[in-house]
Amino acid sequence: MTESDATAGPSGGAAASDLLLARVVREESGRIVASLAGSLGRLDIAEEAVAEAVEEALRAWRGNGIPPNPGGWLTQAARHNALDRLRREDRYREKLAGMAPEVEWGYATADPADTDSSDEIDDRLPLLFGCCHPALSQEAQLALTLRAVCGLTTAQIARATFSTEPATAQRIVRAKRKIGATGIPLRIPDGPDRAERLDIVLTVVSVMYNEAHLVAGGDATPNRDLADDALWLAGVIAAALPREAEAHGLLALLLFHRARESARSVDGELVLLADQDRSRWNETLIVRARAELEQAARLRRPGRWQLHAAIAACHADAETAAETDWLQVLVLYDLLLGYDPSPVVRLNRAVALDRVGAPAAALSEVDALQTHLGRAHLWHAVRAHLLRRLGRDHEALAADLRALELTANDAERRLLATRTHR
Repeated sequence: MTESDATAGPSGGAAASDLLLARVVREESGRIVASLAGSLGRLDIAEEAVAEAVEEALRAWRGNGIPPNPGGWLTQAARHNALDRLRREDRYREKLAGMAPEVEWGYATADPADTDSSDEIDDRLPLLFGCCHPALSQEAQLALTLRAVCGLTTAQIARATFSTEPATAQRIVRAKRKIGATGIPLRIPDGPDRAERLDIVLTVVSVMYNEAHLVAGGDATPNRDLADDALWLAGVIAAALPREAEAHGLLALLLFHRARESARSVDGELVLLADQDRSRWNETLIVRARAELEQAARLRRPGRWQLHAAIAACHADAETAAETDWLQVLVLYDLLLGYDPSPVVRLNRAVALDRVGAPAAALSEVDALQTHLGRAHLWHAVRAHLLRRLGRDHEALAADLRALELTANDAERRLLATRTHR
């Protein structure tokens, strides 16, 4: 927070207030929700109180200027809102008596070799693990994380997840009710449960980043705010759990992706990896990504996110697309199948198989995935490319046309359309 941020008055305008509020919400809202939820034992009240405080801050700061301590202002407003909500409940006195200034999270006891006891655990981590409990659907996990941890509004979450506002609101309400009714704890689990839940947490963050790209009906310009939230959250997890190799693996993967973003989307048009201007790649982010991947490797706990990142590193290491070490990529995909045998990973492996000179074998692999991916436009697009490589142009055209039918993003449609006109 700079001095100019803290002292800006009404003359700064609504834009300055809105920008600062967005930053404060990202940095503080998750901590405030976590603290209130820990004190009250009620995630629903905590999250709603913070959401109301954000709305109040937007109105107040536009009219009266930004306060000297925006995070403190938001915290006090949220606590006041929580108290008001509790006063409307029959048992509010019992809850009020247990409300402490600071929350003490009950962390599970883990093997000392696996804990981060020397590091201060970020307050948002127990909240994040609670939002990503396996009892909730992945859609609910994502929506609740975006709301409670990142502070997004229902409208923002609906846009980010290609849903409607009413459906998103209902998803969030049901998720909070389920947490309350089933007593889902807001804490970081230990032992095998911790590893399993961490993978869910990292998956939700990865989905969040992916949702920021190729919006239905839009061009190739990403939703930068949502992508930033995902990258920020990956950084929070890696910093709070420095001995979790997979946390560093995911952060490395997202940094590699972000490094290529300005070359991936140019003037709203999608540029395939092989055609990207690599001078536009952000070398600073690539260096950071490699450092995270090396940190993960030093922990000697391999996993799928590290392998995904290692594949991305292969592309980053090549000065030109032609210099990509596709044999190494294929080997990494073979290793990845041991951790993640999903149809999408198998589809990507088939692309690498083609690149090492085996298009017929790659097509056979792709055809075997029809039951799982037959309604995915990427499956048809990859199949079209392989058919064309094998001289089966008529079948390739039919596959490209089917991919075009299934594509919701305008930039992808334009890219596929160029292939149908060859």
